[in-house]
Amino acid sequence: MNLPLPTDILPHRAPFIFVDELTALEAGHSARGLWHLSGEEQFFEGHFPGRPTLPGVLMCEAIAQLGAIAVLTDERYAGKLPLFGGLDKARFRRQAGPGDTLELQVEMTRLSARAGKGNGRAVVDGRLACECDLMFVIVDPAK
Repeated sequence: MNLPLPTDILPHRAPFIFVDELTALEAGHSARGLWHLSGEEQFFEGHFPGRPTLPGVLMCEAIAQLGAIAVLTDERYAGKLPLFGGLDKARFRRQAGPGDTLELQVEMTRLSARAGKGNGRAVVDGRLACECDLMFVIVDPAK
């Protein structure tokens, strides 16, 4: 299966794009992808010196970006922009750091013309690192 690059779909760019590649995609329903942590990411310098740790909120953001890919590849939402509306049941089970790869997955549980919900997870070395429920609104991008 020939999957698009995340940058072909998302408006995000460095340093704020947290999905490096897609591994599975069902437009409007679900997606799987990877985020490879090189250790060169700037946030590791200050979080935490001597023990670089991926901030949990960035795991949630990576899941949300993957969710945005699932939404934006659905032709009903072409040219739209999904924005965070809320985050529920976020749980951080394991730390991630330089050299780790996050295996991300997200499933949309509800989509309407103006909003949606989904849930997702990040797994590191086969172990759950983060899980959360996402809420988002769908808007027209700024012109």
